[in-house]
Amino acid sequence: MRILLLIIICAVALPAQSVRSLVNSGNELYEKKQYSDAEAEYKKSLEKEKELLQGQFNLGNAVLKQQRFDEAVQNYNQALSRTTDPSVQSKLHYNIGNAHFEAKQYQESINAYKRALKLDPKDEEAKYNLAYASRMLREQQKQQQQQNKDKKQDKKEQQKQDQQQQQQQQQQQKQDQQQQQQQQMAQQQKELSKKEAERILEALKNDEKNTQKKVRKKAPVRMNVEKDW
Repeated sequence: MRILLLIIICAVALPAQSVRSLVNSGNELYEKKQYSDAEAEYKKSLEKEKELLQGQFNLGNAVLKQQRFDEAVQNYNQALSRTTDPSVQSKLHYNIGNAHFEAKQYQESINAYKRALKLDPKDEEAKYNLAYASRMLREQQKQQQQQNKDKKQDKKEQQKQDQQQQQQQQQQQKQDQQQQQQQQMAQQQKELSKKEAERILEALKNDEKNTQKKVRKKAPVRMNVEKDW
């Protein structure tokens, strides 16, 4: 990806020496890759001249280098409102395309490069970046489709797992209920056996008492012994 940020240095005469020096200072800092310092100088120039095209244009470049993409686009759009020069407008649209590209907003970058080429059809850098952004957009769409497919598959797997877990829980509950019923039946049988044993023991005791009563009621048997001699 060829990222070429275009800086307006002396496109038109600056309104005052102090403003010119601030912009030039910002440009020097920008070339040294001291982007935050360059940003400060461009902002100072805009404080002195709010409608300054050069300050607004180059401020967008300094902000873009600091990866504040949305803010860079805002500065470029403000600069666009301050010029009717097709050449400058083309450069601004080109840089807007770069900002969107760096933010992986490929469709927006494609639109910006197309606007730049409409104003300057011979811009080879814009042509190259347009083709590259179009390829990146296709790859991004494929990735999104795959991600959506993976999400759907993950959702199905999760639903399947949830269903299996629910079935296992239901089966476990059923087993617990059966075990509880078996324990209750065993306890009931144990209680019945105990009561039955007590009933039988009580019956035996009653029979023994009745037998003893009958024995006591019978008269003693007297035996006659006859002698043979």
